[in-house]
Parts: sequence; C-alpha cells; structure tokens
Amino acid sequence: MIASPFEKRPNPWEDVERHVGRYGAPYFIPEIIDHAEGSYVYTESGRKILDFTSGQMSSTLGHNNPDVVKTIRETIGRLDHLYSGMLSRPSINLCARIAMTAPEPLSKVIPLSTGSEVNEAAIRMAKTVTGKFEIVSFSRSWHGLTEASAGATYSSARKLGVPGAPGQLAIPTPYEYRPDFIDEDGKLDWRRQLDYGFDMVDAQSVGSLAACIVEPIISGGGVLVPPPGYFAALKEKCNERNMLLIFDEAQTSFGRTGHWYGCQHDGVVPDILTLSKTLGGGLPLAALITTDEIEQEARDNGFTFYTSHVNDPLVAAVGCEVMNVIERDNLMLAAVDKGEYLHKGLWKLVEEHEVVGDARGRGLLQGIEIIKNKQSKERSEKIGDLITKRCFDLGLHMNIVCLPGMGGVFRIAPPLTVSYEELDMGLSILDEAIGDVEKDLGYGA
Repeated sequence: MIASPFEKRPNPWEDVERHVGRYGAPYFIPEIIDHAEGSYVYTESGRKILDFTSGQMSSTLGHNNPDVVKTIRETIGRLDHLYSGMLSRPSINLCARIAMTAPEPLSKVIPLSTGSEVNEAAIRMAKTVTGKFEIVSFSRSWHGLTEASAGATYSSARKLGVPGAPGQLAIPTPYEYRPDFIDEDGKLDWRRQLDYGFDMVDAQSVGSLAACIVEPIISGGGVLVPPPGYFAALKEKCNERNMLLIFDEAQTSFGRTGHWYGCQHDGVVPDILTLSKTLGGGLPLAALITTDEIEQEARDNGFTFYTSHVNDPLVAAVGCEVMNVIERDNLMLAAVDKGEYLHKGLWKLVEEHEVVGDARGRGLLQGIEIIKNKQSKERSEKIGDLITKRCFDLGLHMNIVCLPGMGGVFRIAPPLTVSYEELDMGLSILDEAIGDVEKDLGYGA
C-alpha cells in the first residue's frame, strides 16, 4: 500500500520501469523531482536546478508562485469542479478579463483545459462556421496530438501508418537562418515563399478551405519568428479564400513576448485565438477567444464542444490571478527588458562558440541553434543532447527540440519573474556546458 503521494519507496526507477507508461517524450532528467519554487526545481537528492523552461513553458510566474498558491487554497475551500452547464464567478470573470485584454473585435471566450483541446475546438468551430473542412498549417508546426490538432501538426507524430484527419495541407515555414527561397541578397524571400505555399495549397485543395492555424513564434519548429509583414500577408491570403485565421498562442501570450498576446507585435487580429500554457500558471487551463459574429454563427450552426472540465472554477480563479499579477508587477515590460538582456547573452554564445549557429526569439521566448560547424550549418541533435546533459550536471535544465529532423534548437523560456542574477547564472552554465562539450569533441584542438 502507498500511504502518501510523496512516499519515498525504495526504488522509484523500478516502479517507473514496471508501471509508468511511455507517451513519446523521453525522460530527460535522471533524478526524481521533490519540489519546486520560483525559477528552481529540487531533486530528492537535494540538488537545486535552475529551470530555464518554466516547466513545460507553463509556469508563467515561476513554480509555486505565492499568489497562485494563495488563490488555490482560497478557492479549493469554496469551489473546485462543477457540472459543465453551471457557471461561477471565477469562470465568468476569467472570460471577461481575457476579453478586456484581447484586441478588438475578439470578445467571446470559452475556457477549456489544454492546448491540444483548445486547438481542437478552434478547428471544429472554423469548420462549423465555414461549412468546409480543409486546414492549412506550417510545415514545422506543432498544435497538439488529438485528432484535428494532430492533423495540423507536421513536426512530429505523423508517421503512424494510419489515416489522420482529412484535408490537411502544409505551407513552408519562414526560417530566416535556413532560407529556402532566397532574394538577391541571399536572405529569405518570404513573399515568394508564401505565394508558392498557397499556389500548392490551391493546387491540392478540393475547394473546401476552412482555416489556417499558425503560431506567432513557431516554437516546436525551432523558435522561429516570421519576418515583419508576414502575418499581414498571410491574413490577406486567408481572406482571399474566405478562410478563417487561427493563432495558436499557447506559448506567446500573457506577457511572454512583451504583450498580452503575440499577435499584437504584428498588428494582425486573427478570427480565433487559442490560449493555454501561459494562462494557467502551471495548472491545466486553456481558452478560445473569437468574435461575437463567429461565436453566434457557430452556435446557429450547431457548434458543440464541451468537456467535463469546461468552465471549472478552480483553474479559472488561477487564470484570473495570473493575469492580475502580470499587470500588477509590470511583467510584460519586464519580459521585454529581460528578453533583450537574455538575447544579448545568447548572441554572445553565437560569437564565441563554433557549435552555436543562431540566436533568435522575442521577449522571454528565445532559442539557440546547435550545429556541427558554422560553415555547413548542419544541425546536430547529438551535440545538443550532450550540452543538455552537461547543463543538468552543472545545475541548469534546458529544453531541446528533439523532433526528427528538427533537433539542435534549445527553447529558453524562464518565468516572467526570473531575476537578472538567474539569467546570468543560466547563461554562465550554458556557456560552460557548450565549452566543455566542444573540448570533449575536439573543437579548437
């Protein structure tokens, strides 16, 4: 019998081997995590590890933020979970709070639980409103692993040998470090790339284009920031075809990039905006936001998407508190300043290390690309894995994109509450780890 969820049984790895099912992602950390606080996780062996990923890029305010903990304690004694057809003040206030910060005319909010789930709802809504079924997304996209969201995901988990959702079409991902369409200066010709992508879409479409779903920063594809003007041109392409534009802002919303929402950097308002990770402060909370007109048309056409945890009051209360703390503590401005500081430190790694090819990102969502050398620019998942392991040995948790053909990019997303001292510590450890790996592999010998 296990008496407590934190009971320390003699051999946890034996329990893992015998009882813990594998879901696709490897277990990077060779130790059991005991507790977490702020920017750190602590292992059962007593090690203190700086977490440069905010958990799964979700602990926006750091682990166990005291304001979030206080809200959970207060709410759990009053409300936890309700029937899907019931409303509470926390869920109503969360919807109103999100609508107040969203760009017009986005004003109707549906609270849900996860990123896959909310993208599933957005795609279903687009199909319901348009009466069409084809969905366009980037060739390096990640939008989830449920049926429709998995269909719009091209970076991983497609090669299962079984049919997926019908009507899935891909366009090339704008990738300035590795341009596929080049202008006379050798830089990415994104307009020609976008035209080509939609020429291919038009050629493959059966005439039933419902929506295009994209991230403002393609995170799982390598922390790629599309060039200025790209999303305005993309929206025009969608309008020309009577498609809806969906922005998946799982990682780019609620201050992470310096605005409430990542789309505000480009001045482009999507038809549907999906929110998850950064809203729940570490708890499973997501939300779909759209216009009055689209919400009404979806309802008129019979749109249905509810789950056992739609409008749950406990996580809604946490979402309200996360937004309150972001505003109260000016964390969006902090993300801009700290993001610039972090980017400068990362760019210094590009200049000083042969295996660091590029640094890119926005706010506190940054990335560096690990390569074999600067001449070939060939990605190296192996070197990235070695750096990851060395970072952990030195007290830093890093997240590397380990998807087939896309490895070698570190995603760096510390909490908005990270201090400059912690940024310096992380950069110092990363610098040391890269140097150690280069030395072991014979670089500079």
